[in-house]
Amino acid sequence: MSDGSWSPPAVLLAVDLVILTLRNSALHVLLVERGVEPFAGDQALPGGFLNNAGEDILDAAQRELREEADLDPSRLHLEQLGTYGAPGRDPRGRVVSVAYLAIAPGLPEPVAGTDAAGASWVLADDVLAGCVKVAFDHRRIVADGVERARRKLEHTSLATAFCGETFTISELQQVYEAVWGVHLDPRNFYRKVQKVSGFILPAGGERKTTGGRPARLFRAGPRAVLHPPLVRPEPPSDDEGDR
Repeated sequence: MSDGSWSPPAVLLAVDLVILTLRNSALHVLLVERGVEPFAGDQALPGGFLNNAGEDILDAAQRELREEADLDPSRLHLEQLGTYGAPGRDPRGRVVSVAYLAIAPGLPEPVAGTDAAGASWVLADDVLAGCVKVAFDHRRIVADGVERARRKLEHTSLATAFCGETFTISELQQVYEAVWGVHLDPRNFYRKVQKVSGFILPAGGERKTTGGRPARLFRAGPRAVLHPPLVRPEPPSDDEGDR
C-alpha cells in the first residue's frame, strides 16, 4: 500500500507427513495421538513447526520423521505432496503446512516422540471413510496422499517403494491391489508388468510360497516412468457388486 501502513500477516509454517506402508497386505497410514492442545487426544499426522527461521522445509520434514515417528529418512521414498493454508485450519492462528508423502516397506511398530502421546498404524480406508477422528484438515491431506500414490502407480515405478530390495510378482501385485483397492487377475498383471521394459529386473533366486511353487525374485529396475502405463481399473459399480 502506498501509505506505508501495511505489514505482512503473521504466518506460522509447519510440515505434515503422510507415511504409507503395507501391513498384512493392506494400506496403512501412520497417525500419532496428540498429547497437547489443540485437539489433545485426537489422531493426527506426524509433523510440526519449523525448528528455526533458518531450517529448510525438507530438512524439517526429515527431522520430524526422526522425532515424531523414529524413522530414518534415508529408508523412505519422500516427496512433497502439497501446501495447505486455509484460514481457520488451525485454532492457534494462521498456519500454513507443507505436506510430504513418505513410503517404505516393512516399517516397524511406531514410537511416539516429542509432543505425541502415542503412535499407531491405521488402515488408510478407515481414515478416508471418517471412521477415525483426525485433527485439523489431516483427513484431506491423507486423501490427497493416497490419491497421489494411486495415480503414480499407473505411470511411475512408485510401487517398488512399497517392496523390499527383492520381491516377487505376487508381492508387487499386492501393492497395486492394496493402494488401488481392487482385485487384479494374476496372469493379466504379470503380462502387463513384463511389457514395461526396465520396470523390474530379475534378481536371481526364488522365494518359497505357501502351498505353491517357489516364485522368482525381482528388484526395481532403472525405469522411473512406465511405458506403457499400468492403468488403474475402474472399481465395480454398486449394481455390479451386488451380482
